[in-house]
Amino acid sequence: MPIDKTDIIIIDILKQTSKLSMRAIAKKAHIPITTVYHRIKKLENEHVIQKYTIQVDEKKLGNVLTAYVLVHYSLGLSNTQQNAEVLNKQLRRLPGVEEIKYITGRYDLLLKIRSKSIEEFNNKTLLKLREIIELGRTETFFVLDEAK
Repeated sequence: MPIDKTDIIIIDILKQTSKLSMRAIAKKAHIPITTVYHRIKKLENEHVIQKYTIQVDEKKLGNVLTAYVLVHYSLGLSNTQQNAEVLNKQLRRLPGVEEIKYITGRYDLLLKIRSKSIEEFNNKTLLKLREIIELGRTETFFVLDEAK
């Protein structure tokens, strides 16, 4: 079933805060609560809504350093999906890795890493990253500030 204007309104409300009750969503969207319920169920069943999550203040958890690391890798002649999955698992096990994105250009991967300090980033993450033999050069960018 195609996504329509009502679905988009509900999705936009849920993007702002997924903690709202069906009643609150219905009130904000100016549509009946039963419509909201059925639309959300439809969006979940069709995997448009894949999960509900939270956004935390990483600095309050002590993770004051955010780094983006560009990574070049070479899986050799046997560049298979299975090898890519093994690499993905290795990267996910590294401390602080939040996101792994496959990209185009001179580099193959973009990692988002959070850490408590530069020392922790270097000793616990970057050194372990360089131990993965498939990985070649890396380039690291530290976030100085975030736009609000």
